Amino acid sequence: MRISKLCLAASAALLTLSMASIASAQETTIKIGTEGAYPPFNNLTASGELEGFDIDITKALCEEMKAKCEFVTQDWDGIIPALQAKRFDAIVASMSITDERKQQVDFTNPYYSNSLVFVAPKDSKFAATETSGKTIGVQQGTIAAEFAEKTYPDADVKAYPTQVEAWADLESGRVDAVLGDFGVQYGFVKGEDGSCCDFKGDAVSSDDKIGIAIRKGDTALADKFNKALEAIRANGKYKEVNDKYFPFDVFGG
Repeated sequence: MRISKLCLAASAALLTLSMASIASAQETTIKIGTEGAYPPFNNLTASGELEGFDIDITKALCEEMKAKCEFVTQDWDGIIPALQAKRFDAIVASMSITDERKQQVDFTNPYYSNSLVFVAPKDSKFAATETSGKTIGVQQGTIAAEFAEKTYPDADVKAYPTQVEAWADLESGRVDAVLGDFGVQYGFVKGEDGSCCDFKGDAVSSDDKIGIAIRKGDTALADKFNKALEAIRANGKYKEVNDKYFPFDVFGG
């Protein structure tokens, strides 16, 4: 039986469309939970768009994995329960890898390193060695909050839902200093909003690694992230993102 060229062309077009549909259906979609209130790592712009180091690194990882990634914003206090409830598949929100959190979630290899530093008004004589009677601002549920409570029992440690709120009270004089991650404190001090303040002393804690949190037992996803992280470190994409936000390598040793 003869088949016209028109029929052959139509069949080829249908086959191409069908294959494209199958490929689209098979494309991996990964939902990423992030806070959106932790600049310069993750933050919501005035127009509601997510930006920051965490966001750009995630996009680079997803591109390397050839996966479609969708971001979901979530308050910090509820971010691990939301992961466990399958609202998203992974957390990329500058989360420290701790033994306590390892009981609830698994982590990828670290994607950057961190230390804790104090920030206070430029004319302040605040010192980490003299905290008696001082009010220290921290973000609740962070290692900074835990560290401050344990290390400075003579101070009034005031916890805030977000880092931004802690800074706001620092600028208005309601706290004497804010303890937080070096990277995020650097963004505050060097940005327009931090014109009031500066670092006070050296890092008070420096043994902190930041990882991507995933649900317990999801080793396949962890492996994908780890391989992608190794790849973007090797091909220069990580450095490209790093240099967009910092004049130093946040990956650390």
